[in-house]
Amino acid sequence: MLASGFLGLSGETLKRVIEAGAGAVVTKSSALKPRDGNPGPTIVEVQAGLLNAIGLASPGISLMKDEIDDVKALGVPAFVSIFGFSVSEYSRAARIAERLGADAVELNVSCPHVSGVGEIGQDRIAVAKVTRSVKKTVEIPVIVKLSPNVASIVDVGRCAQNAGADAITAINTLRAMSIDINTRLPALSGKIGGLSGPAIKPVAVRCVYELASRLKIPIIGVGGITVWEDVVEFLLAGAIAVQIGTAILWKDISIFSELVEGLSRYIKQNGFRDVSELVGAVHA
Repeated sequence: MLASGFLGLSGETLKRVIEAGAGAVVTKSSALKPRDGNPGPTIVEVQAGLLNAIGLASPGISLMKDEIDDVKALGVPAFVSIFGFSVSEYSRAARIAERLGADAVELNVSCPHVSGVGEIGQDRIAVAKVTRSVKKTVEIPVIVKLSPNVASIVDVGRCAQNAGADAITAINTLRAMSIDINTRLPALSGKIGGLSGPAIKPVAVRCVYELASRLKIPIIGVGGITVWEDVVEFLLAGAIAVQIGTAILWKDISIFSELVEGLSRYIKQNGFRDVSELVGAVHA
């Protein structure tokens, strides 16, 4: 899948992603009202990763209809990422997303650089309240995107599951910081950002493994995938699907076809009949 936050606002770019081999797309996170996000600089490249504090810039969920229609016209699922600053905001945004044709909603309760959103994902009770409210509001599947910035991601995941979540996405970015030694100031205007890319892959794999071993609902893995071997690793840890984000900026959209081809070769060369046979195999 295309991960939320990357190329998720333009119908034309979403079309290119699908043509390149993505099996589904997750739109950029949207809220009830338009949001400007943080002033620049909002992105800085760091060793083995990318640090961003874009601030969840969004045109508002009501303006996502064209993008959703474009994706569905190409025959793949359109997952709409939503965020809010209260339980009611999440539920209202989810209702609009469903009305616009979303096949599922992914609840971004874990953005580490937007005050009022990241805190929700760090509070298992808050996660449960948001999840339960959205589940009562919509009939489409509800996926909860979890934060790694917690003492126990399994505890938070279990609360989401018990509140009715249909699946979990693990993980969102790691809370991190970079300082420019020449200006002697934080590299990002927002000071603290979210770390993505290869640097966080071992953390993401660990989170997927722990969640898959304790929860009964599907896990979608995301975090640092750049080559097909990474995809296999996430599947073995227990993910039923993976999302790609930062790698697109480094390798362009062709990353999707590269991953699909590599995964297909691995399946054939190792005698598996289907990719599903890889899911959670390490647990056995």
